[in-house]
Amino acid sequence: MKLLDIVSPGGVVDDLRAGTKEGVLREMSEVVAANVPSLSAQGLTSILMDRESLGSTGIGDGVAIPHGKVPGIDRLVAVFGRSREGVQFHSLDGKPAHLFFLVVAPEHSAGMHLKALARISRLLKDARFRTALIDARDADDLRRIFKEEDDRS
Repeated sequence: MKLLDIVSPGGVVDDLRAGTKEGVLREMSEVVAANVPSLSAQGLTSILMDRESLGSTGIGDGVAIPHGKVPGIDRLVAVFGRSREGVQFHSLDGKPAHLFFLVVAPEHSAGMHLKALARISRLLKDARFRTALIDARDADDLRRIFKEEDDRS
């Protein structure tokens, strides 16, 4: 699975402004809703916050992978966001998250959703990849890094 197959051209936010978990989820949900008009940002934020209440999707090392299943969509959608300041996401290591991959999948899909989460998680465990994302200049640079990683696999 290629990152650029699931992250649309408008799905890269190089400087998230929100300073809270809910704010980040809302900001990223607005990007998803702009790319998938059948979704409401408010409804998506609610689904994601409900998922967070089961346990944080902050996996540590400055990374969070918020995700959820959403009625009314027919394909997997992902948005990448970077917070230069960092946001307390209640990660396993207690450190703020800087890199966010929001993944939403159709309500009745399992394999596609899990495959995307596994691919993203595996990539973000690589310190070299995380550092490249943190050091990227802008959204175009972030997309270039995703393309280079896609070309490697």
